[in-house]
Amino acid sequence: MSTDTGIKEEFDTATDDRDPQRSLSTRELFDVFQPVFDRIASGAVEREQQRILPYEQFSWLNERRFGALTVPRSRGGYGATLEQVAELLIALAAADSNVAHVYRSHLGFIASLSSEESDVWFPRIAAGETVGNAATERSGAALGTAATTLTHTADGDWELNGTKYYSTGSIFSDWIQVTAQIPGQEARSHALVKSSWDGIELVDDWDGFGQQLTGTGTTHFRGVTVPAANVRNRDGRATQETAVFQLVLLAVEAGIAKAAIDEGVHLVRSRTRGFNTGTGSVAREDPQVLQRVGELSAKAAAARAIVLQAARELDAAIGVLGGDPLLNNPQELTNACELPVAHAQVVVPELVRDVTDGIFDLLGASAVGKSKSLDRFWRNARTVATHNPTIYKARIVGDYRVNGTPMFGLNAIGEVKQSSEPKSEQS
Repeated sequence: MSTDTGIKEEFDTATDDRDPQRSLSTRELFDVFQPVFDRIASGAVEREQQRILPYEQFSWLNERRFGALTVPRSRGGYGATLEQVAELLIALAAADSNVAHVYRSHLGFIASLSSEESDVWFPRIAAGETVGNAATERSGAALGTAATTLTHTADGDWELNGTKYYSTGSIFSDWIQVTAQIPGQEARSHALVKSSWDGIELVDDWDGFGQQLTGTGTTHFRGVTVPAANVRNRDGRATQETAVFQLVLLAVEAGIAKAAIDEGVHLVRSRTRGFNTGTGSVAREDPQVLQRVGELSAKAAAARAIVLQAARELDAAIGVLGGDPLLNNPQELTNACELPVAHAQVVVPELVRDVTDGIFDLLGASAVGKSKSLDRFWRNARTVATHNPTIYKARIVGDYRVNGTPMFGLNAIGEVKQSSEPKSEQS
């Protein structure tokens, strides 16, 4: 792997192991990663237009161990808070939302680890290894189950068989966490497999109109041998995993809004053409254009602020900020983690859609030219927002606030059992 000039010096300064208990400031973290974000941004439009998967860009981040952000410093990571992670993800998503999105499964996986599991995985992650995702299927499996199977082998290992879709990040990652069903068991399990193992085929066939470069395609598992130690049972242990999953997506959306308004401002500054129906001023002096820029800038800033507040509340819930963690009270932990991200999910996507659509109000018909690719902001934001539908979040929050119904996160997608009773007709 190639290394930037001076990367080792910057890296050593920011991760000085002589004081592994000292928390790194957000500025120190940006000193390490912002140069990489800038490099990633420089080719984002070309990659979008030519469908070039960001293998190289992902490797740049792995050189600096971006995936070890939330691993404690005493365990070889950066020891970043979730608020710091959200700030970095917003900046990364502003550079290229596809690359930021790839880390969703990885960061969620870290959040799900027990203390025993962290002894195995922290060293790997601290060394720069990443974990992708293979959970969702198109096989017609019932909600809460998986058609992908894990079966015992004669030598005590497991054999993994099945096909997954929406395998975000796996094509770039060292490891894949695969949701599977052990025959005879009601709960699903997770198999952790090396992406290079025999029997695994990763296909870049995601056909969505947005986030086209996240490697969100089909993954086939055909007779993959999985060591017994690499199978995790879903035992219902409470973690902040689903909240972290959603926080990453929210940060990606906020980053898209930032990139969109920044690009809009850049184009307004240089625009000389106008309309006879306008004020007769160039765009950068037109009071109506300036007002619209201010409105969109405020919405982008609001989206960022809401995401960072949700991250702070997550940090408080899990004890990162020095308080008492709620890990010994699973439902309280879930409530405290899910509520802030659900609040954010209800409002952030709408703010971001307003920004990514509204930038066209600032410009003329030339703004829709394919060479500018301004549509990528709206397409990517709309695609990210579909991963965890807003319409359900508002209901869950309302039910919790009014009736005390426990909060819960998204952890399963599948076929819903239909009632055999015909619906009565309304008179």
